[in-house]
Amino acid sequence: MGRAVGIPASIALGTHWTTYTATLTNTSAKELRSFDVSADLGSYVYNEGERDLSPYGDLQYWDTSQRAWKTLRRANGNAGATLPAPRTLKPRESVHAQLRFRVRKDLPLDHAYDAFTGLTGTFADRYHGTNCTSDGVALGGFSPRER
Repeated sequence: MGRAVGIPASIALGTHWTTYTATLTNTSAKELRSFDVSADLGSYVYNEGERDLSPYGDLQYWDTSQRAWKTLRRANGNAGATLPAPRTLKPRESVHAQLRFRVRKDLPLDHAYDAFTGLTGTFADRYHGTNCTSDGVALGGFSPRER
């Protein structure tokens, strides 16, 4: 089960950071193994000609051990990456992350963006003798605007 708190319905483009908290909780009775947590900033692309917001955004998490904001960027240039997190999550245990994001002014506003940011927790499981993966999300949606 996931929850993201502090993501507004719309954000202004520019250098202003929007800070929020995301939590993933193991609500099952089983311990989740091979657990990975990743954070993302992007938008859903539904039609030809639409583009993803991710390359125009910046996403950071608060590293509690170093008491500093750390940038999350994938190899392809998109905002987001894997976060340091425990590899197992016991029943009723949670993972919390403080994140912040911004979308730069160079984002073309030539179409509407169905934008989102948040956490995804992925884990390996065995179901009826088959290895499979599953995930839980803590996402919030927003719309970028010029001002």
